[in-house]
Amino acid sequence: MRASCSLLLLTLSGCFKAGEVVIVDRATVLEQEAAGSYPELEHALSRAEVAPRPVPLTPAQLEALGIEPPALVDHTNLTDADAADALLVEHCIGEGKDGLLAEALQSCRQEGDRDETDRLIERINRARRQLWRWMQSERPDVPLPDIQRAWQKIHAEGVVCGGWRQRADGGWEAKQC
Repeated sequence: MRASCSLLLLTLSGCFKAGEVVIVDRATVLEQEAAGSYPELEHALSRAEVAPRPVPLTPAQLEALGIEPPALVDHTNLTDADAADALLVEHCIGEGKDGLLAEALQSCRQEGDRDETDRLIERINRARRQLWRWMQSERPDVPLPDIQRAWQKIHAEGVVCGGWRQRADGGWEAKQC
């Protein structure tokens, strides 16, 4: 029996092997104390690291370089009414005494796209004529010129301050507020 136990131990001893030894390079407590800890300096160095980024320039510096500074207002979502108000204030278009928009390029204070201005005037005037026809269909007893005059009178009150409008004598003036 002893022989069988020794044989068993001998065969089992081949299954056992020593675990892996991992050597960790770590400073001792004494070495850590001697090296010191400098969190403020480490933080300052991490903030001052080199990072590629654009150089901030003021609007005046951009203009000096010939670059127009970016607009403070996003103009991507302007409606026709917003664009018309801007052109009315710049005196590029005017509110005619007949209730329709008209070009007033001779008094325009800014350069713009004339074709785009013409398309804007056409769109707004078409919408106004459609509105007047609808109003007349609702009140067929009132002639279209009367509807147009009544609408123009009320609309003139809502024209943007400084907007170009036609006087009764045919001349143009800026609306005073």
